[in-house]
Amino acid sequence: MTTHQTTSTPGNGASAFTIFERKMRSAGLSQTFIDNFRFYYEQLVRGATGYISHEEAQPVETLPSYQELDTSLQRAGERALSRTLVLKLNGGLGTSMGMDGPKSLLPVKGDLTFLDIIVRQVLALRRRFDLPIPLVLMNSFYTRTATLHALEAYPELKEQGVPLDFIQHMEPKIWKESLLPAEWPNDPDKEWCPPGHGDIYTALVDSGMLKALLDAGYEYAFVSNVDNLGAVLDLAILGYFADRRIPFLMEVAQRTPADRKGGHLARSRNGCLILRESAQCPPEEEAEFQNIRLYRYFNTNNLWMNLRALAEMLERRHGVLGLPLIRNEKPIDPTDPTTPRVYQLETAMGSAIGIFEDAQALCVPRSRFAPVKKNSDLLVLMSDAYHLNEDYTLSLAPECNGTPPVVTLDDRYYLLYDAMKARFPAGAPSLRRCISLTVRGDVTFGAAVTVLGRVVVEAPEGESLHLPDGAVLRETEVAS
Repeated sequence: MTTHQTTSTPGNGASAFTIFERKMRSAGLSQTFIDNFRFYYEQLVRGATGYISHEEAQPVETLPSYQELDTSLQRAGERALSRTLVLKLNGGLGTSMGMDGPKSLLPVKGDLTFLDIIVRQVLALRRRFDLPIPLVLMNSFYTRTATLHALEAYPELKEQGVPLDFIQHMEPKIWKESLLPAEWPNDPDKEWCPPGHGDIYTALVDSGMLKALLDAGYEYAFVSNVDNLGAVLDLAILGYFADRRIPFLMEVAQRTPADRKGGHLARSRNGCLILRESAQCPPEEEAEFQNIRLYRYFNTNNLWMNLRALAEMLERRHGVLGLPLIRNEKPIDPTDPTTPRVYQLETAMGSAIGIFEDAQALCVPRSRFAPVKKNSDLLVLMSDAYHLNEDYTLSLAPECNGTPPVVTLDDRYYLLYDAMKARFPAGAPSLRRCISLTVRGDVTFGAAVTVLGRVVVEAPEGESLHLPDGAVLRETEVAS
């Protein structure tokens, strides 16, 4: 396979960048985005790693808590609702789960997908308050067509008066050895990558969406990932955000052992709140980074943005917000780890907390964070551990006592969505009285299987195991 990788290093970052600029202009990318990419590329050429040491990321001791919010903030949220929209990040394909389409189109409850449930949540809010609350999606080039086709089932969405979506940018991958644009003639699409969800700010401007929202009278945006159905518009948080005129608010939650590797909240030397992602941690500080008693809060990626404050900030900075760099090293073909290495320059949406003066964080209940990264997470949402309410919000079954069950499925057999569905042909087992379920080996579940307490199910080595219809699994191993 011809890769056209050059091994010479650019002697001058500015002259090397002209090659990137030509490529990006040919792809139709805007000058604003090219300027943003230049900002990070020049850091890379100077040797920047994107690391944030513990000296620059001190622990955060205490934060305001959702449980402490005054009841009057609910009414403040209702007053602000006519100026508020819901914005979902929908740029991802479910490739890690074996899909080739938008992750948001995965069925979650019966035939209802993530997208179906989110749309119905917003429509329920509209009916309740008689307001055209907009739902806006940040799509990617990969997700837009399929997503907009799925939204045709909801013609009433178009009554919102602002566009349904805008598109995330794409950027060139960079050869690790030469720091020049990566070329991959056999599949040129692999020469490009998304710039991380921190691109939301530039994409809002470039697409004209930010101006359209402001012109329509919208001031506040609740932003979250499309695969987190716990992220619903909360009136008390909206009231807190709007009433105190906070420019940027991050929802965080208490870290648990399951969150050791995720991005956490910290405080800079000057006292500002900052976000530190795992890719920004120096390798020698990894153990400290994962210390959940030291760094107590993680970013749920549920964010509240004041759109006027954002527009003013971008204008002052000439369209370059200047979020901290995340340098990700990957194979150019993500499906083949033996292919040459590239850098992808990314930013995190939540890192804007360190940019806005007076930005704040709020510690929220864990129920507002229910993302689906693997089929193990999806199975829990599909099960009776979560109840779909009349307004299409999700709530944990009372038997869960506020904590969802922890499911671990054997990646050898359950990593891909179709393989997982084939082993749960009648749907998810009952998990509302389950604390944890671990499945090892090739196990197929019959209909109406019930899991109680902590259960490990293990197929004999080299064999498959079928659990019969109506089986009740208790705190014992099943291995025959």
